[in-house]
Formats: sequence, C-alpha cells, structure tokens
Amino acid sequence: MIKYERLLKMTDAGVVAVIRADQPEEAVKISEMCIKGGITAIEVAFTTPEADKVIASLIKSDISEEVIIGAGTVLDSETAKLAINAGASFIVSPAFDKDAAKLCNRYQVPYIPGCMTIKEMITAMEYGASIIKLFPGNHFSSDIVSAIKGPLPQLEMMPTGGVNLNNVEEWILRGCIAVGTGSDLTYPAKTGDYGEISKIASQFVQKAKEAKRRVMVK
Repeated sequence: MIKYERLLKMTDAGVVAVIRADQPEEAVKISEMCIKGGITAIEVAFTTPEADKVIASLIKSDISEEVIIGAGTVLDSETAKLAINAGASFIVSPAFDKDAAKLCNRYQVPYIPGCMTIKEMITAMEYGASIIKLFPGNHFSSDIVSAIKGPLPQLEMMPTGGVNLNNVEEWILRGCIAVGTGSDLTYPAKTGDYGEISKIASQFVQKAKEAKRRVMVK
C-alpha cells in the first residue's frame, strides 16, 4: 500500500524536478522554489554533496503532504539504503542495478531505473520496477513511446534528459506517466535568480496538467 501511494503521488505530480547543486544549501533552495511553483515530486541527485542530508532537511521542512521527496543518480544498493534511511520515498537511477532493485522492493520503495533497450526494460520490470526512466530522453523522439508500448503495453515510462517546456506535453500525450526535468527547469540558479525557477516550474506543471487532461478525454 505504501509503495502504491508513493507511485500515485508521483504520477499525479506529472513532473519530477531533478535537483543537482554544488552545495547542499543550494539544493534545498532550488527544491523549495520548485515546490513553490507547484511541482510536488522532487528528486535530489546524489551528485549533490550530502544529498542524504538535503533529503532529510526537505522532509523535515514545512512542505505539503502532497510533496514527495526522492533520490536520484543512485548507482547501487548501498546508496539506495542511505537515501531510504534519510527518508527518500522513491529511488531513481541512470541505469538498472538488480541489487538496488531488490533492496527497494524489500523496503517497498519505488525503484525507477534508467533504460534504453527493450531487454533492459523487461529485466527491470522482472525485478519489480513499476516505472522505467527512459534515459537519456534527448536521444529519442516521443515516437519511441508508442513503439515500446506496442510489445509492452503494461510498461509505464518517465523520460528524463532533454525534457523542456516545448516537449513536455508531447511526451505525456504519447503515453508517458510523468516526465523528469533538470537543467531546463533549474538553470536560473546559476545566476542566482531563484524566483525564476518557481515561474518555470509553474509552466511545467500547467503544461503537464493540460496534457493529462487531454489524455483523459480521449
């Protein structure tokens, strides 16, 4: 039930903000601006220093119950356990790792591995992955979604990498359950314009909601 509820929150969010920063404090601030803009799924990448502490800090902060905090760039089961101990509600990886998948299943935490081939996707599903991260998304066009769903109609996908305001609707209309976006959302942090992040986040949310609405009325 816990795993299902977490997956439901992620899919309802539609947009997962991928947070990478040079300092923990910066990661927290970027995350807060994304949440302010309406994004309710935050993925803190473990390329960020003290990412586990960032996750714990965000969870302890005054955020809505609708907001779900997860970990990204999780390469192995050791890092997955560190993230889960910090309170991460979902685990995302750039590639499939069976030990990480087994650990996440043990703790009923959604595991979302990055895959590029049908074989990788089938293997990941066999190890309990409920959503596949189509990664790197900028290596594909959205046409690939229907091509994959031909033989694997049960597969749920979340493209990440290259997702921007110009194509977010297209990915969802093609059948993706959510999208992950990083630099196309958070780039204003480089110049210290954190307020702009919340504006871009709001635009991502609006476009995702509109696309999901159009899917529902088909």
